[in-house]
Amino acid sequence: MNDTPGDPAASYQVVERYGTGRFQISGQSFESSVLVFPERVQTWPIMTFAELDEAAFAPVLEAADEIELLLIGCGPRMELVSQAMRAPLRAAGIVIEPMDTGAAARTFNLLLSEDRRVAAGLIALP
Repeated sequence: MNDTPGDPAASYQVVERYGTGRFQISGQSFESSVLVFPERVQTWPIMTFAELDEAAFAPVLEAADEIELLLIGCGPRMELVSQAMRAPLRAAGIVIEPMDTGAAARTFNLLLSEDRRVAAGLIALP
C-alpha cells in the first residue's frame, strides 16, 4: 500500500493508504472502490473505468450542495470522461477532474486541507 500525506481537519476523511483493491480512509479499511466526501465515505460498485456511466454519479449529484469538484481516480492511469457523463455534473455546478487513482487520492487530501468542497471517486487499483 502507498501512504498519502495530508493533515486535513480531524472531522474530514483522509485517504491514508491505497493499494491493490483496497483503501484505508480515516482508519477504516475498504476492499472496493469508494466515493469519498469531506465527511463520509461509501463503497462504489465500480471495478474499472469502463464501468462508469451516468448512474455511477447519482450519489455525487445527490450531494451537489456539498461539493464543487469531483476527482475521478480512474485506476492505474488517467482516462477521459465523456461529455455525456460530464453534462449532468456540470449542470449541478460540479467540475469533474480525471486522473490516476494515486494522484486523485493525494489531490483529494490536499484540496480538503485547503477547505475546498471536493469529493473523490476512487477506482481500486487492480
